[in-house]
Amino acid sequence: MHVVAWLPWRLKLWVGKVIGLLAWRFIKRRRHITETNIALCFPEKSADEQHRLVKEIFIANGMGLVETATGWCRNAESLRHRVAYHGQENLARAQAQGKGVLIVGVHFSTLDLGGALHSLFFSADAVYRPHNNPLFERFMTRARSQVFGQAIDRHDLRGMVRRIKAGRTVWYSPDQDYGRDVSVFAPLFGQQAATIRLTAKIARLTGAPVVPLMYHRNPDNQTYTITCLPALDNFPSGDEVADATRVNEFIEQAIRKHPEQYLWLHRRFKTRPEGEAGVY
Repeated sequence: MHVVAWLPWRLKLWVGKVIGLLAWRFIKRRRHITETNIALCFPEKSADEQHRLVKEIFIANGMGLVETATGWCRNAESLRHRVAYHGQENLARAQAQGKGVLIVGVHFSTLDLGGALHSLFFSADAVYRPHNNPLFERFMTRARSQVFGQAIDRHDLRGMVRRIKAGRTVWYSPDQDYGRDVSVFAPLFGQQAATIRLTAKIARLTGAPVVPLMYHRNPDNQTYTITCLPALDNFPSGDEVADATRVNEFIEQAIRKHPEQYLWLHRRFKTRPEGEAGVY
């Protein structure tokens, strides 16, 4: 990863593009999942348009792998010239309340590089899913801890609450399917998606403002944009479905701006409402 991280930028992203194209060609299961997601979420697109988008998704996620290496292995300060940050005042205003902040992010291919770039402006802890391989888990945790203040296991609710109550900003991405037991069904791209209740629960337990954050690779493939939106008003509302719907509205808004950069390779709609057949 260190070697890739220090390659010239254009060469590095070309390597990522090749990785993405190879994955698109040979990892048929992930391609099927992605094709299913795109068909569900973009029914207005023609078959050819969906096919092109799926290919672009694999390319973008291949680039995301080398960007992750860069975010983990390069000093973020050396990348400052590559990022524009819009809406910094929204996060600063939320932090000024003194209650800690919960950042709601999205699983874009630029996630880890976005975290490194974000650290140039604000310090934040990050919630993550531990890797099944213990060696890679140690490497990943160490790398992310150099970018974020603390890496928090996604199952460690007490840890999240404790850090926020201590005044920390915690970065958390609630856009995956965590199963029926911890979710409610809320609309996402016209689908009833199992949406984790934890976002509203953390906000209720801590009183912290919830701030949506977007980050993407620009068309030049050289620079990146981070956009911080104002904190959600009247959140949580006490209505679990309404709160989950508001979170999903932001997630869909963010994805629609750059659909090819989202992690469509995961089974976002694997948990179905009662009586509905599986889609994958």
